[in-house]
Amino acid sequence: MEKIQKFLKEVVAELRKVTWPTKEELIGSTIVTIVVSLIVAIFIGIVDRLLSVAVRAIFGGMGG
Repeated sequence: MEKIQKFLKEVVAELRKVTWPTKEELIGSTIVTIVVSLIVAIFIGIVDRLLSVAVRAIFGGMGG
């Protein structure tokens, strides 16, 4: 039990050392994350579509 209490005290001490972001920084980072995620999703969707068309063009005539 003492080890758990010591651990929790150390966790609290470390959390007090953390520099937490301001509300503006947090909002800015969130917006950047969402925008980058959307760009990557669109890119992956386009690549997937192109590869699907290419595979159908190459293998489309082989039964199925």
